[in-house]
Order: sequence, then structure tokens, then C-alpha cells
Amino acid sequence: MTHTSRPPLHVFALAALIFSLLIAPHADATVLKKKTTTKVAAKSSRQEPKSRSAKSREKSAAKAKPSARESRGRRNERASKSDQRSKRDERRTSARRGDDDRKSGRKLSRRERLAESRREAERRRREEAARRAELARLAAIARAIAIARQRAADQALRDETAANVLRDDPTGEDLEVRRVAVEALGDHAGSVVVMDPKSGRVYSVVNQEWSLRRGNVPCSTIKLVTGLAGLAETVIDPVQTVNISDGSYRLDLTESLAYSNNAYFQKVGGYVGFERMMNYARQLGLGEKTGINHPNESPGRLPMFKFGYAVNHMSSHGSDIEVTTIQLANMASSIANGGTLLVPHLPRTPGESTQFKTEVRRRVNVPDEHLKRLLPGMIGAVTYGTGRLANDPTQTIAGKTGTCTGQGSKVGLFTSFAPVHDPRLAVAVILRGSGERGRTASAVAGKVYRGLNHRFGNRSGAPLIANDVLTPRPKIDPRRAAVISDEDAEADAETAAGMNGTVGTGNASEGAASETNVRSTLKSVPATRPTDVTTRLPSAAPISSTAPPTAPTTSPKQDDQRPRRVLTTSP
Repeated sequence: MTHTSRPPLHVFALAALIFSLLIAPHADATVLKKKTTTKVAAKSSRQEPKSRSAKSREKSAAKAKPSARESRGRRNERASKSDQRSKRDERRTSARRGDDDRKSGRKLSRRERLAESRREAERRRREEAARRAELARLAAIARAIAIARQRAADQALRDETAANVLRDDPTGEDLEVRRVAVEALGDHAGSVVVMDPKSGRVYSVVNQEWSLRRGNVPCSTIKLVTGLAGLAETVIDPVQTVNISDGSYRLDLTESLAYSNNAYFQKVGGYVGFERMMNYARQLGLGEKTGINHPNESPGRLPMFKFGYAVNHMSSHGSDIEVTTIQLANMASSIANGGTLLVPHLPRTPGESTQFKTEVRRRVNVPDEHLKRLLPGMIGAVTYGTGRLANDPTQTIAGKTGTCTGQGSKVGLFTSFAPVHDPRLAVAVILRGSGERGRTASAVAGKVYRGLNHRFGNRSGAPLIANDVLTPRPKIDPRRAAVISDEDAEADAETAAGMNGTVGTGNASEGAASETNVRSTLKSVPATRPTDVTTRLPSAAPISSTAPPTAPTTSPKQDDQRPRRVLTTSP
């Protein structure tokens, strides 16, 4: 029998000791962790009441007892903030509900749709009202700034005129004529020239700096050159009328000059051509010095080249042309004396004044009857047209106004002579400023004529006009005259555009004038055809003022073509 030996007891004891050594560290760490957690929780629970009480005490100490007004203000502020939050929450809720309804596909009821549309319309109305109010505010600011600038510029021009008049050299001038001219100019910024159209003697030059040394755009006074060129080149027949615009009224040369119609002269200038226009302008003394015995005279300016519609616009507005006041007076003198361009001269000594000698520069190469055909239109301008403020019941005045924009301001011009049957005075006026027009310049000239009527007016027994042929008879309804006259309408439109803060080009009706439907007796002139005289003079019988005939009928294919000759004339 085999005997198995048991392990000794000390082996079991050693194994138990080793096991206890391995388990003891983990048990101690677990117990320590539990104890630490318990202590932290107890400490935080003890400190929490203390911190809350400290905070409340600090707040109560920091906030002193407010006054009754502050309390009401804070309550109102809290109430307003609460209302704002409630309204904002309501809008968000409503919008969220609408979005949810739209996303969910639920169809809104009619009441909900109406309410939503009213809310949207009200929102858009408020936005549009705010936008318009802002635009109106900005426009008012811009308008006020523009008016202030314009007033400052006008005052600067008036101050410059007053200073120039004080520096004028009146040696040799007629003191009475100068006094009347200065009084007529008044507070306007401008210049005045008074001379004898037959001898070339200069009576007075007010504001010599501007009259002799500063050029201005001639505006509608260039229509005298255009009309003379059209007559000399047989482009227009003076006894025939022209359909203007939609054919509702007709104009001839006389009415076009009297009312300063742009469309008529633009067509005439386009058919005459640039070279011929410049030729007649030079013959009338433009673009060169007059030769007056004053130093540093300006020759003015004529353009070197133009083509297309620029020629038409130049023929009615005088664009890119500069003239002086003495040149305008000398041009009117050449028309008054029958086509002789004189050299203006101011006698400096008494002997030179008593033995004054007329100096002829050249003879204008146009028939005398063409110059006479300009007179009815010039008389009509003063009698019932754009220069009515120059009218003098005791004598017949022939003149032409002009209004446009040049040299940064409005320009008003008037060139004239009187009496028509025996010219003794030629008066030219150029004014500058935002309120100046051709009619204001004619008013200045009218004061000169009326102030000197006792010396240079009609002699006793002399007729008012040369003959009945020159008597202008308006054939247009006076209510339609404002539509026909483009001169002041353009200037007023440009002024209104400038006051509204818009940028103007200085030619408000340029595009409109170019689109006018003018069917007339205008005839194209071949470039190689020599100048000949084929114009028929009107009879002495007065022109009948019958109803305007209808425009000639054309086929649809002819509407887009060039104007054709009218077979029938309007006597």
C-alpha cells in the first residue's frame, strides 16, 4: 500500500500571505475614493447656502433704493421690452405656423390667407414709404445745394460785371447813351454795345471786357446766318410754308424767325451744309476781329469741321461757335444797311467825332432782296415773338433773340436795330446767369431804345416801316406759339433738370428736334452747283391766314425717305 504525503502546513500559510498582499492595495484605493467623494459633496453642500446668501447681500448693498421716477422708468422699460418680446415671439410663432402649414401642405383658410396678405402688403407699404421719404430727403438736399451754388455763381457774375463796368474807359463815348445803357443793364450780369449801323460809329460799350474780349455761344441768333444762307443758296423759298412736327401747323421763314423754331433751321442748315454755313458766317463778320479801336479784341471762334446732325444742331443753336457782343452788333448793322460790313470805330477826340469817317470792311456777297426777306421775321420777333419785351410803339424794331447754355451758365442774347425804315441805332445785349433768357436781353435793349427815342427814334413824318411787304402778320394761333417757340422751353427744361439734381447736356431738345417730321419745300443743293438767285419775291398783298392745310400724303414706302418737294405752295 502506497503512502501519499500531504503538504506541510507552512505551505498553506505562505500562499495565504501572498494572496492577501496582492488584494489589499486595490481594496484600499476603492475605500479611499469613496471617502474623498463623500467629503467633497459634504463641503459643497455646506458652502452653497453661504455663497447664495453672500450674493444676495452684495446685490442689496450695491443697489441703493431708486427714486420714484427711476422706478417708473425701469418699469416702463421692462414693460416695453416685454411687449417687444411678446410681439417678436408672436411674429415668429405666426411665421413658424405659416411655414409649418406650407411645409406640411395644409391649405390655409380664406381668413388666414387674407390676414397674411394684409400683413405682407402693410410691410411692403412701409418699406416703399420709407424708401420714398429717403429719396425725397436726398432730392431736397441736392436741390438746396444746387440752388445755393447757382445763386453764388450768379452773384459772382454780377460782381464781375460791376467791377468791369467801373474799369471801362469811356473816352470818346456818348455819355448820354452810356448812361442809358448802364441803367438798362441794371443788376444783370452782361454787356451792351450801341452803335450806328450806317456809319459804324460806336456810341458806347458797357462792360468792355466781356463785349470785346470774351466770346459766348450765339444760341439762336445764328438763325440769321442760317436763314440768309438758305435764301442765298435757294434751299428755301420764302413764300412757301413748312409742315412742322405732326403737320398740325405750318411755318415759313418769317414765323420761324419770330418764334425761333429749331426744327425749321436745323433742316435748312442740314441742306445748306457745313462749308456754306461757315462761308456766310464769315461774310457777316463772325470768326474774325471787327477792327474796333480797342486793344486785345477777341476774334471769336468758328468750328473747323462738322458732319451729320452736328451741322443741323449748329444751324439752330450755334454750338461750337463763339461771338462777342461787338460782333453781334456789327452783324445786325450789316443787315440793316443792306449788306455792308463796317469797321466799328469809337472816336477818341472831338475833332475825330465831328469829322467821322466810315470805314468799310467788305460787301456781303448776297443779293439785297435776301437781306430784306429776313426783316419780317426780325420785326415779328419784337412785335409778337420771342423779343416782345423790346417793343417800342413809337418805332419799328427788328431783332433776334437767343437762349441756351454756354460757359457754365445760361446765356441770353439779343441783336437788333431800329428804326427799320431808317436805321440809326444797332443794339446788342448778352446776359449771363441762371435766370437770363433771350427775352430778358430784349428787355434791356428795349429800355435803351425807349431811353434814346428822343434822339434816335422816328423822325417826324417818317413811316413806321419801309413798305407793306415787310409787315409781319402772324399766321399762327397765339395759343400754339408756346409750342412752336423752342428757345425758352429748352432753357426752362434745362434749369428744372439742374435744380432736380440731374445732369444736363445743355441741349435739352436735341433728340426731340432731330425727330421732328418736317415735310417742306426744302431742296437739296448739289455740291458743284454755283450760287444763283431764283427766289421769288412775295407780292404786296397780305398773306392770307387760312386754316393750315393738311400734310401731303405719301405712300408708306416714302415715309422713311428724305422729304420730297411739295407741288402746291401756300400763298
